Amino acid sequence: MAGTDITNLLEIIQRKIDAADSTSATQDLLYLLSAVRQGDGSSLELYDSTGAFPDLTDSAADTEMIAYKLDSDRLYFNVGVWKGKTLPPPPPPTGTQAQGTNYGYFSGTPTNVIEKFSFTSDGNSSNIGSLSVARNGPAGQSSTENGYSTGGDAPAAPAPGYNIIDKFPFATDTNASDVGDLTLGRVYPRGNSSSTSGYSSGGRNQSTNTVVNITDKFPFSSDTNASDTGDLTVARSGTTTQSSTDNGYVSGGNPHPSPWGNIIDKFPFASDTNSTDVGDLLGTNNHGFGQNSETDGYVSGGQAPASATTDTIQKFPFSSDANSTDVANLTVDRYDGAYQSSSTSGYSSGGYTNPPFANRDIIDKFSFSAGTDATDVGDLTATRAAGAGQQY
Repeated sequence: MAGTDITNLLEIIQRKIDAADSTSATQDLLYLLSAVRQGDGSSLELYDSTGAFPDLTDSAADTEMIAYKLDSDRLYFNVGVWKGKTLPPPPPPTGTQAQGTNYGYFSGTPTNVIEKFSFTSDGNSSNIGSLSVARNGPAGQSSTENGYSTGGDAPAAPAPGYNIIDKFPFATDTNASDVGDLTLGRVYPRGNSSSTSGYSSGGRNQSTNTVVNITDKFPFSSDTNASDTGDLTVARSGTTTQSSTDNGYVSGGNPHPSPWGNIIDKFPFASDTNSTDVGDLLGTNNHGFGQNSETDGYVSGGQAPASATTDTIQKFPFSSDANSTDVANLTVDRYDGAYQSSSTSGYSSGGYTNPPFANRDIIDKFSFSAGTDATDVGDLTATRAAGAGQQY
């Protein structure tokens, strides 16, 4: 059969080499190294069976170094004879739960609607279910299997704030169920997601008009209440959040009644401890949209000083503790919508523009790699703001 480009296969082989340790068989490693050395895109052939392999006594077959047998998913190496080796599957990705590949979700405010839109093609969202209670300003979290919407308050605020942890499955379009409680009911907390847990930080008690510094954590593996696992450096609500593989970030927000903040807080997923101040946003920012690539956190839009809205997209690195930089712009300046992240792009959905005051139905998308302005790629089912975002 004809040769094929083996770029993806070689990447898998290289990951096997990287994962090798003292328990790895020497001969297996030699086969892997041979594959990488010879993998120039022309030295691998695909065959239906071993009977179709080249005859190694024929000098014309000398350049045939690797063969792939389609009916058994096995690699064969030319070591004078065809030696077969079944490679184990590559390890699962170790990235954050805060990047999806299929869909983005918007849940809540001012109704109980859950809607979703595609990451693989640009288009409008569709209504796929309902939260257990209609509410305003919840936080969003995502596991590999479920979306979560936590906290918020009744649309007819002021109200003390809900402590609800709602969960809905990604596999089917259906309603959410109440599976636990936060340690304190509040509106405008913001969410982070590790590979095992959801986090809900900050927020405001509407009835007492006070903000909190609490970071709550709840497990994805079981339906249970959250526990208080640490504190932000400053109590505030309306922050943006970003999640790397190892850390949660909480940036900006309103320390009411103090002026809005520009703090970038970071806390580790590996241990339950307080956040530390690791950098600053470009300026004070309230109710921005937060996104994350594998390497950087983003804050798009938000309220800038004097209650005006901004269209700035700024980013900061996960690899070092540093300030953010201005990298692009949204299509429309706005704040307090829901945000989602795919493996390649950041999304800002809904939100307010002020002045003049108006809800938006825009779904904006910007590329993590290109560093260019966002484009309007679809609409929510209605103009909405103050919702939670999830991704799958």
